[in-house]
This record gives sequence, structure tokens and C-alpha cells, in this order.
Amino acid sequence: MASLFNRVFRPFTTNSVTKMSAPVSIPEGAERATVAAGCFWGVEHMYRKHFGNNQGLYDARVGYIGGDTSDPSYKAVCSGNTGHAEATLLIYDPTKITYTQILEFFYKMHDATQLNQQGPDRGTQYRSGIFYHNEEQEKIAREITQKVNEQWWKGKVVTEILPAKKWWDAEDYHQEYLTKNPYGYECPSHFLRTFPDLK
Repeated sequence: MASLFNRVFRPFTTNSVTKMSAPVSIPEGAERATVAAGCFWGVEHMYRKHFGNNQGLYDARVGYIGGDTSDPSYKAVCSGNTGHAEATLLIYDPTKITYTQILEFFYKMHDATQLNQQGPDRGTQYRSGIFYHNEEQEKIAREITQKVNEQWWKGKVVTEILPAKKWWDAEDYHQEYLTKNPYGYECPSHFLRTFPDLK
């Protein structure tokens, strides 16, 4: 990925997602989904391309979740010592897209069978994970994971399903990185697979 920088960033709060320049309001009725699928540049980019343009995605932020260190920097997360995963926080309109659709896309766009890596990116920060925000999300995550494990990934899924801990926004230069840098690094395991519909 890119060269390492240490920049100050702010944690996600209940009412807004804070960017470096200005907070982004979360529309009334919007819901959150948080997933980790390797290098967050490609994950965020693919969700924006698939669910953006009035298809239901209000915003996608990249950041860190799942660890115990406060205010982790990209350099610290890359060391593998913070416990955090590179992740994507999705703010979406549940009247246009469902949590089930978000997770089915998640399982199509990365290799859920690779433990602590995606493609050439290795380390616990690149693990596959779903971080649920409520009991309903946990129920759906477990149901979808069981189905994709049986029907798509042949029993090899290593994705962890955990309650969402505190979210930390990544440094500003990571946000919409591949939009700003169209020839930037994208993990080769990030592409949309043509699996059949789940039964």
C-alpha cells in the first residue's frame, strides 16, 4: 500500500462521521454496516461503485476496528500490534439496499478463505471480518456466512463475526484513495465473483 504517514484523525460518533475537513451528517433512518476484507482502499472503492450514485449508499469510510489501541495510526495498525483490522464503514439507506445485500456483496468481492491476508497483503490487519452493530445484524451475518460457506466457499470461510467496537477513521489520505489515485494499488483478490444466487 502507500507509504506510511502518521496523521491525527477522529473516531466515529453516533451522530456523524468526521472527516478531516468537516463532519458528514448521517441522514435520519440510515444504518451502518462495518466489514473488513483486506486493504480498505479497494473495499471502499468497490462498495461506492456498486451501491453509490443513488443506489442506497450514503457514504463509505475507511478506518480501523477490532483492536484495543486508542487512536491507532496506519503505521501502528500495519505493525500488527494493535489488534485492529483495516475496515470499511458503510452508511446506507435500508429502504434501497439491505444488510443481506451488503454481506452477499462482501462475500463476492474478496477471498473469505484466506486467514489474515488478502492476496499479497499479509497480517491480522488484513483479516476478513463482519462487525455487527445490533442483534439483527449478527443474526443475518451468521445466516449469510453459513450459506456462503456451504454454497460458495465449500466450507473454507475464515471470516470472523464480532460485535463492532469503537471505530477509528483512517487518515484523510486513505479516504476515497482509488478515486483520487486511479492507478493506485488495489489488492488482486478484490474483484466481483459470479457466484449463483444463494438458496
